[in-house]
Amino acid sequence: MKKQITSVSLGQNAKMAAALYVVISLPIVLVLAAILAISGQAGQALVVLVATPVVYAGVAALGTLIGGWLYNVVAARVGGFEFTTAEVKAG
Repeated sequence: MKKQITSVSLGQNAKMAAALYVVISLPIVLVLAAILAISGQAGQALVVLVATPVVYAGVAALGTLIGGWLYNVVAARVGGFEFTTAEVKAG
């Protein structure tokens, strides 16, 4: 059975992307903060710990909002992504 995604939820997708990017940024933040703390720049390490996840989440949310809006505009004119589904036996 073929299905087509004709519209995506902008707010939900942006929220999900932001949450994912916060999680993705955590290992990066910890490494950067450790390097800065070891080099005697503890103040900058604190800024990195706070700012990086916030910036990553904001950029991801904005990018997803714009991308989702563009998808909806284009999908309304030419149709959305098409995929095929199949029933699968449990277990």
